[in-house]
Amino acid sequence: MIQTNTKTEENIEQSLDLKRLIFEKLIDFGVSEEVAAYLNMLVLLVGLLIIIFLIDIVIRKLLISAFNQFAKRSKTNFDDLLVSNKAPRNIAHIIPLLIAIEFVPDVFTDFYNFEIIVEKILKVFAIVLTLWIARSLLHTVRDYLKTLPRLKDKPIESYIQVFMIFAWLAGVMSAIAIITGIPFLKFLTGLGAISAVIILVFKDTILGFVASIQVSINDMLRIGDWITFEKYGADGDVIEITLATVKVQNWDKTITTIPTYALISDSFKNWRGMTSSGGRRIKRAVNIKQHSIKCLSEADIESLKKIELIRSYLEKRQQDITEFNTSHNINKSMPLNGRNLTNVGVFRKYVQTYIERHSAVNKDMTIMVRQLAPTSQGLPIEIYAFSTDKRWVNYEYIMADIFDHVLAAVPYFGLEIFEYPSSITLNTEK
Repeated sequence: MIQTNTKTEENIEQSLDLKRLIFEKLIDFGVSEEVAAYLNMLVLLVGLLIIIFLIDIVIRKLLISAFNQFAKRSKTNFDDLLVSNKAPRNIAHIIPLLIAIEFVPDVFTDFYNFEIIVEKILKVFAIVLTLWIARSLLHTVRDYLKTLPRLKDKPIESYIQVFMIFAWLAGVMSAIAIITGIPFLKFLTGLGAISAVIILVFKDTILGFVASIQVSINDMLRIGDWITFEKYGADGDVIEITLATVKVQNWDKTITTIPTYALISDSFKNWRGMTSSGGRRIKRAVNIKQHSIKCLSEADIESLKKIELIRSYLEKRQQDITEFNTSHNINKSMPLNGRNLTNVGVFRKYVQTYIERHSAVNKDMTIMVRQLAPTSQGLPIEIYAFSTDKRWVNYEYIMADIFDHVLAAVPYFGLEIFEYPSSITLNTEK
């Protein structure tokens, strides 16, 4: 037992001799003790910094190289994301930091106050390094989850931001507690007095956090959704959902930023239902002049039979109407008596048949050509259908192609399109 204590004391004395080697040499050269102590500390500090710097470089290169080699051999891309998010680089700083904490007391042997300050700085840096590592790992998890089909459109960024906000808040409070020397729990209880101020400062963050949870749980919005938010002038694809904001890339490539909590406090339109369905809705009408609507005569029907799409329909309808009028002794000297075909009714049937046979219209979804209530602008004949191609440019082309044909077909049925008289027409009439 006595021998063990003796060896320990000898090791301590050798360590002290080594730490004060430069100090003793300077004293031998006639340097004052105070100056020698400062120079001794400075040399030891520079030496420690050089050693830590070299160790940090070596460990960082070895760790990054090992991760890269492992990433090449592994089938998953999680390790690749770890490297891209600098997780190995941040982890490599741990060992140099531990070495610095271990040897700081030796460097500042004669300067206790400096030792306390440097130790506090290193502890604060340890907190920051822990947060850096946590952020790198969370960003890696975020990027990996976004590669999964089921999760790539979820607002994962919001939850990571919430965690990091609380982590940074805890880190800042821990750092203040370390610097001031106040125990953490005692420091934490002292924050109760200023909790109202904290809530006021982080009001938007709290609202955004609550909103992001509701948006996620209710599946109101996903990344990639096309939304229209008239209040904020947004009309385009959602490209990012964060804790505080939602970024929408409009069709003109501008970016609109919307507060996340506005998604639950205001009304917006999400077009996901359309994009996930089998088609994009076409809902547009042509207005027919009401004075051009009339019953069709036999000559009119024979003329319209030249239109192949409705020839069989006209033949069958003409036969049914003739049999009905004959069996009921209808006086056809007045066209209004009995059953008759009208030019607008035949036109509706023609458009219906044309839409049903159009190659770009989804046949499994609603196809309807209907007559709306007459207005001062004429009688609206509305086409209600769904295009198979949901892409905006192609959708507009399909709709334009349909109405090009419909508008051109109107005169063949003895109908006219309503339009306000132009100035040229007015001058002609005068």
